[in-house]
Amino acid sequence: MARPVRHPTHHRVVIVGGGFGGLSCARSLDGKPVDVLLLDQRNYHLFTPLLYQVATSLLNPSDIAYPLRSIFRRSRNVRFQLARVVGLDLDRRTVRARTGEEIAYDSLVLATGSENDYFSNAELAQHTLGMKTLAEAMALRNHVLSCLELAARADSVQERREWLTFVIAGGGPTGVEYTGALAELLKLVLGRDFPELEPGMARIVLVEGQDRLLGAFHRRLGDYALRILCDWGIEVRLSTLVQKATRERVVLSDGEEIAARTIVWSAGVRPNDPLGETDLKRSRSRRLRVEERLRLREHPEVFVIGDAASVIEGGGELPMLSPPAMQAGRYVARAIMDRARGATGHRKPFRFVDKGTMATIGRHAAVADFHGVKLRGTIGWLAWLLVHIYYLIGFRNRAVVLASWGWNYLRLDRPIRLILRGGADEVAAALEPDSPAESR
Repeated sequence: MARPVRHPTHHRVVIVGGGFGGLSCARSLDGKPVDVLLLDQRNYHLFTPLLYQVATSLLNPSDIAYPLRSIFRRSRNVRFQLARVVGLDLDRRTVRARTGEEIAYDSLVLATGSENDYFSNAELAQHTLGMKTLAEAMALRNHVLSCLELAARADSVQERREWLTFVIAGGGPTGVEYTGALAELLKLVLGRDFPELEPGMARIVLVEGQDRLLGAFHRRLGDYALRILCDWGIEVRLSTLVQKATRERVVLSDGEEIAARTIVWSAGVRPNDPLGETDLKRSRSRRLRVEERLRLREHPEVFVIGDAASVIEGGGELPMLSPPAMQAGRYVARAIMDRARGATGHRKPFRFVDKGTMATIGRHAAVADFHGVKLRGTIGWLAWLLVHIYYLIGFRNRAVVLASWGWNYLRLDRPIRLILRGGADEVAAALEPDSPAESR
C-alpha cells in the first residue's frame, strides 16, 4: 500500500478544514508535486445536508460521515492531521494548533466553514438546539425522543402538550427539511409506539423572519413549501422572529408566547474564523473579504474559500452552501499549482457556476431550481434523492443511505429511535475541541 511521502523541496500546502471546500481542494491536489497537509478538528468529512435525517431517526451518524484518513490512504502527497487551529501568523507563514504546535506553509487554504449564529443573544444560545454538527444532531434526536417518553408518563394533558410542542426557528432549507422530517416521525410513533399519546396531540411551529419560506428559492417554490407544510398541520409564522427562549417557553417578536420544551435553531450561521481579531477586512456577515482570485489581498499566499470567504458576485455574497465551496476548492487547487510552478497572475478570476438549488419537504414533496427549470412535488423529490446519493462519499454510505430510504418508503418506519447517553473518556476528551463548532 502506498504511504504518504514527504518531499522537502516541494511546495508546502496547508488546508484548514475538511468540509466540502477543503476536501475538494485536497482531492484536486492529490498526486500533484506538492506536499499537502489537511487539518481538521474532526477526523471525518461530514455530509451536512443530511444531518437533519440523523436528528429525526432515519440515518445513523456513520451513514453521512467518512474518515478523512481513509479518503487519502493511498495518496503519496496528502496527509491528514487531527488538530484544532487556534491562530495564524501570516507574516511568518505558520499555523498554530491548540496543542501549541506551529505548522509552516508556502500556501494556506482557509476552509473553516461556519457555526450557529445566535446574534449575540446568549439566552437563545443556551435554550435552543442547533443542528450544525453530528454531536448537535444526536443531541437533538435524544432530546426529541426523550420528550416523547416524558409526555407518555405526564399526569396532565397540558404537560403532555408542552412536551409535544416543537418550535423551529428559521425557514430556510434546513428548517423546512427538519420540520417535514419531524412531522413524519411524530406521525409514525404517536398512537403506535406511544399508545398513550393521541396522534393529533403534537404541535409543530415553524418561525421565519422573512415574509416567505426558502428565501433563496423562487417565490413560487417557497409558496409550495408553505402550502405542503400547512396541509400537514404545521403552523407557520412568517415575518416573525424568536425573541426569547427559556426551558419551558418561547416568546415571538409579535408577543405570542408558546409553551414548549423544544426549540430548534436553524435561523443563522456565521463563519468560523481562526484569525481572531485582526486588521483584515470582513464583510457585514463577518466573512473574510477576498479578491477575485480568492486570496487575501494583503497575503496572496493565503486563500479563503467556502463559508469563511466573502465572494461578491451579482451584487451580493455567494451563499454559505456546499456547491460554491466545492468549486472554489478546485479553483484554488489549480491556483496553488500555478504558484508552485512560479506561474502566478495568469489565472482568470473565480466565477461560481450555479447548477441549481433544492430542498426536500417530505415524502413526494421537494423543490428544485435548475437554471430556471423549477421542479416540485414527486419529480423534485426524485431529483433531490439522486443528487444527494451522488454526492455522498463512499460506496458503503451510498448503499446504506439508499437502503434506509427504501425501508422508510416501503415500511413507513424510522428504526433508529435510540436514546443514547455516552460516557466520558479521558483520552477522547483530550482530542475534543473547546467549542462545538465543526469545520465544514
